[in-house]
Amino acid sequence: MVGAVQDYGRVGESNGGLETNGYESRAAKVKQAPRRGGEEEESVWYEEEIDDDLKLCYALNSVLHRGASKYQEIALIDTKHFGKALIIDGKMQSAEADEFIYHESLIHPPLLFHPNPKTVFIMGGGEGSAAREVLRHSTVQRVVMCDIDEEVVDFCRAHLSANRAAFASDRLRLVIDDARAELEKSSEKFDVIVGDLADPVEGGPCYQLYTKDFYDRVVKPKLSDGRGVFVTQAGPAGVLTHREVFSSIYNTLKHVFKYVKAYTAHVPSFADTWGWVMASDHPFLLTAQQIDERIRERVDGELVYLSGESLISSTTLNKSVYQSLLKETHVYTEDDARFIHGHGRARRA
Repeated sequence: MVGAVQDYGRVGESNGGLETNGYESRAAKVKQAPRRGGEEEESVWYEEEIDDDLKLCYALNSVLHRGASKYQEIALIDTKHFGKALIIDGKMQSAEADEFIYHESLIHPPLLFHPNPKTVFIMGGGEGSAAREVLRHSTVQRVVMCDIDEEVVDFCRAHLSANRAAFASDRLRLVIDDARAELEKSSEKFDVIVGDLADPVEGGPCYQLYTKDFYDRVVKPKLSDGRGVFVTQAGPAGVLTHREVFSSIYNTLKHVFKYVKAYTAHVPSFADTWGWVMASDHPFLLTAQQIDERIRERVDGELVYLSGESLISSTTLNKSVYQSLLKETHVYTEDDARFIHGHGRARRA
């Protein structure tokens, strides 16, 4: 999700040694390294709270930006191990060292399984990386990217150089709006609809976009001709974390679509296995060889992570996760939602 970023300044002397551009934000908890032998370490750390009793720490070169939009808390940091990273509501969204894993896994499977994808709607995706990957497909004629947070979009459009060509493409239409409202009022149908949304956190701006009502009443009717494909990021999918939201999103989509396919990949900067779910009323029947053929025919440039074999293998889940998905009974509704650990800004469009 994060490309080359213009530097907003190094570690400074104000506010405990960090430049914060005038903002105080929970989005990036930055701490000085512990003392050793009475001397202060030069490095500072970004601390992400995974649970009440579990935190991850990333050593930093600098904090590039910290602030808050109307909907979300935002931080852009430069980590020593993963490079530049985007943080939303205290959660790692992407890092330049491995963002290709997340975005290739999110975008290329649904477009490759569709026989001829021409129109794509992206919910969220404000940093532009999802649109960048969609636009690599030669069949795609029109992409609508709808993100509710104009401040995030403007910042990423200005400073994420890897995505500038995508933002400038005449095939891309950028809309600042609530994705549900935009889809509901649109008369257009789409071959692929993508949920590149923040994780469902309590008080966050988009947990309603993981509900059965939304999938059934809004997403499915806007897919074209029975062969349309919907895909969503579905949160942590590790042995210890998949019950938070992944299994529930999968089960919810099973109540709406005839064919639902869950798949996973390890994303190092997330320190976990991540999950995605594809859904359609048309079966997913391609072989690894057929997927490779479509990659060669349709996709501009080499994919770094995905191949036909790796895509097929990503749908084979370990026994623990597989059995949990089969046994899951929870269905997402606005009144009965599941959340990952964390809190948003309690705003809703």
